[in-house]
Amino acid sequence: MSFATGLKTIVVATDLNGQSEAALEYARKLATNYGARIVLAHGLDPMEYADVDAVPGRVRRGLPEAAREVLDKLAADLLREGIHSHSEIRQGTIAQMLVDVARQYGAGLIVIGTKGMQGAGPVVVGAIAEQLVRRATCPVLAVAADWNAGEFRPTPGGPVILAMERNEATATAVATAYSLATTFKRTLLVIHARTAAEASAFLNPCATTLEEFGIKTSGEFPVRCLVKDGNPADAMAEAIAQFHPCILVAGVKRTSETPGPHGTAFALLARSRVPVLCVPPETAAGGQEADLSIHAEAV
Repeated sequence: MSFATGLKTIVVATDLNGQSEAALEYARKLATNYGARIVLAHGLDPMEYADVDAVPGRVRRGLPEAAREVLDKLAADLLREGIHSHSEIRQGTIAQMLVDVARQYGAGLIVIGTKGMQGAGPVVVGAIAEQLVRRATCPVLAVAADWNAGEFRPTPGGPVILAMERNEATATAVATAYSLATTFKRTLLVIHARTAAEASAFLNPCATTLEEFGIKTSGEFPVRCLVKDGNPADAMAEAIAQFHPCILVAGVKRTSETPGPHGTAFALLARSRVPVLCVPPETAAGGQEADLSIHAEAV
């Protein structure tokens, strides 16, 4: 199922402190242009409290009520924009809650906000967004709360960047980036991080990459392919600083070849203020969830 045909429902992680506002803004744009509904999901995570039993009962009872009030207001705002929505309030870890909600509603996308570069960005990303990338069978879009701040503000009409590497998710990532560029009429900028071996052989991956994956250079929108030397995370960071894109699309592997506890996906999520859309391989027949023990890696 393609990104365009599968994007009928978008699950958005919501909070009560405004960190999810940027995520909801992006979800609105996607829902409007793809004709999708939005499921507003809020999790009451018991791990947020050192001792749940020490929290007064009236406070515990008030938590869902406060969340419902916020979600009802958000739903009313969405309806005024012509976007249908539904709300879910559940107890449990945030990442698993979002995976469960997405599976229940057959969602084609999960959108989550992160704190970005201000505050505990990498910590928050490691705790929630990266877990989602590992577990979810649908794409996950991480939007930093400060994505539109200062020098990092995307250029109006900025391109869709596709982080290109050949893996099991490449074809799906290409189709997703192509759909976004078509829908929003943006330039598609394909970035290939060239390996040391390719560089020493003077190979230009762009010569075959576009043709191999059926990306046409003449069509509804401009297409460019650039080669940058170095590791993928650094190459993408350089491309983002240079082109100020509206979104970065990256295919995620189901196994990681990167040493250490995190793959390249974590580096992209933790370092980038630009929204990062992590696209997994096509879901297997039956829609089975990915193995929770695996490491996902982008590009």
